[in-house]
Amino acid sequence: MPKFAANLTMLFNEVPFLERFALARDAGFDGVEFLFPYAYDADQLAERLRRHQLQLVLFNLPCGDWNAGDRGMACDPRRLDEFRSGVDTAIEYALELDVKQLHCMAGKLPAGLAPERARASYIDNLRYAADQLAPHGINLLIEPINHYDMPGYLLNTSQQAADIIAEAGCPNLFLQYDIYHMQRMEGELANTIRARLPLIRHMQIADTPGRHEPGTGEINYRFLFRLIDELAYDGWLGCEYLPAGETLAGLGWRQTLAS
Repeated sequence: MPKFAANLTMLFNEVPFLERFALARDAGFDGVEFLFPYAYDADQLAERLRRHQLQLVLFNLPCGDWNAGDRGMACDPRRLDEFRSGVDTAIEYALELDVKQLHCMAGKLPAGLAPERARASYIDNLRYAADQLAPHGINLLIEPINHYDMPGYLLNTSQQAADIIAEAGCPNLFLQYDIYHMQRMEGELANTIRARLPLIRHMQIADTPGRHEPGTGEINYRFLFRLIDELAYDGWLGCEYLPAGETLAGLGWRQTLAS
């Protein structure tokens, strides 16, 4: 059975963020992930993880002003200093929270910037971040995101990600493969997961349409969970979905599809 991590940004929204750790443990999760820790003191989050015996699997580097529409800045050469400062901040949190993988959002293509220059900036920044993380034993991940949900995002397909990883040439740079996003962009999930497995260090799940729980849409998760086990993938699957109703009421898919 795959290892599932509760995404606390999206699940258990019935309660404030710091109360979600307890609900995740009570629901049987051993791991958690979330978008960003930076609104809280690292020791405050570390205490919640220790108290509820949870492993923090992943979070993102700072991405700019999320509420203003930022979805990362790595592809923007004008924000180099901001990006590098964010890497330093993320490392501080990762060390305090014992996190071994961080995700770098590429960002949206800046207005007036040639795609080729944005891609070059992205690769340069990935090299910098990966080099900073390496002495701490931390992997850097990149995730293709579908252009329906996030128009203008620079990285949309697993092939693009594989090409960028190869060009960057960093031994600790890997792929974060989100099944929901890749169903919308590529399909061919089983064959693509099989082909990309050497690059994949984290996976995330949601069904489509709606981005709700597995089993609510068109993706055959019963088949995919079995395949993921057969491929001996030993990483986590982050539950990054929008519950169709109350979070706990929708968790039955773990028994019906993944047991």
